[in-house]
This record gives sequence, structure tokens and C-alpha cells, in this order.
Amino acid sequence: MTTPAGAAEPFDLRTTPNPLIRTAGRALGALNARHPWDHNHHFHGWILRSLPPRAQRALDVGCGRGDLVAALRGRVPEVDGIDPDPTMAAAAAERFAPIGRVRIRSLRLDELDPSRERYDVVTMVASLHHMDLEEALTQVRALLRPGGRLLVAALVRPETAADHAWDVAGALSNPVIGLIKHPRPARGGGGDPQMPVRDPATGITELRRTARRILPGARVRRREGFRVTLFWEAPPAEGR
Repeated sequence: MTTPAGAAEPFDLRTTPNPLIRTAGRALGALNARHPWDHNHHFHGWILRSLPPRAQRALDVGCGRGDLVAALRGRVPEVDGIDPDPTMAAAAAERFAPIGRVRIRSLRLDELDPSRERYDVVTMVASLHHMDLEEALTQVRALLRPGGRLLVAALVRPETAADHAWDVAGALSNPVIGLIKHPRPARGGGGDPQMPVRDPATGITELRRTARRILPGARVRRREGFRVTLFWEAPPAEGR
């Protein structure tokens, strides 16, 4: 969202210079560092519970190192993972090299040909905001088979008072969730390649409006971990 000329920039909890808020943010950050939890992995359970019945082929868009691919592999016979970052794709490809019926490619979503590749489920975890929203949703609609499902855990830009209130709630609940998930303090990270990071440019209002125009019936909901989820089921084949 672009701020009109002459209008004040909207307050942003994440970038405010207010010393009290920044001090509180550093304290919360220290707690988060002691008891970290993976916001993306957290939604794997929701995705697995939301898979369409008897799904035969899945696509994970922005697969990174392949954590969700591994989870999907236990539920879907054929799993494809794509990532435009060659380092991420190479790491995932090496991970699954000895495993059959898993294919990892360094590709963008728009490089897939819907006339040749169709899926029962397409997943995206923290990858949708790296793409043009309208183009990505249109492409997924073409890639899904009748009755297939799109399952997304996405980041959005806070723009309204409700957005920022949700951010505050998320910031306060984040260390509590981390303490529950990992009560023992963390001792350091690993040596895995780091995934590319980008701030989201789209707010939840635009996400809902665009999704419902391209994917009628899509459900977008605010969730924990500074995420929103999008669920859409493609219409069934005619005659069924």
C-alpha cells in the first residue's frame, strides 16, 4: 500500500523509534532467542490435516531445504519441490537424492507448464510474498486438478490498527509459545544455508480481495506466528 502524498506514514510497531517500545522489543527478542520456534514448520501440521483425500501428487512452492517436502512425502505418493534460489534447491535435491518419487528443481512458479503438470495439492509456506500475488494465484489455479487444494501460510504487511494489534498480540505470545515448545534454552544454530528473506509488501486486505477474485471461496485467516493462512479448493470436475 502506498501512502498518499502529504499523508502521515502509518505507525509501524516493527520500525518505530519509540525507545520504550524498542526496549521492550529487545527484551522479547532475548526471550525468543532463548526459546526459539520455527514459525514456518509450525504450520506443517495444519497443511497435513488439510490435504485433499487420496491426493496423489503435491507441489511445494519455495521448498527451501525441503522440510515440508519431507512431511508431504509421508502422505502423498509423488512430491515436487521448486525453489528459485539455486542454493536452496541444491540443498533439497541432495537431501532427497536417494529417495524415489521426490523431485526438486530450481524453478520459479511461473516456469511450470499447467498443460503438462497438474497437482492435487499446492503448498506455499512463507513464499507467496516473494512473488507477484495475482500472477502466483492465477498460476496455481491452472496447476490444480479439479478438487485440488491450495494451502498457504503467508506473511503480510501490517497496515491497519487491527493489523498492528495482531502484531502486538503475536509479539507477546511468541516467547510463550517458544517456552512451551522448547522449554530448554537454545545453545546455538546449525550450519544449514540461510533462506532468502524479504519483507511482505501486501496487507491482509489486499490478499483477501485478490484471492477471492481469482479463487472464489478462498478463506484467509489471521494466525499465530505473524502468519495468515489461505485455503482454497478447486471446483470438482463437471459431472461429479
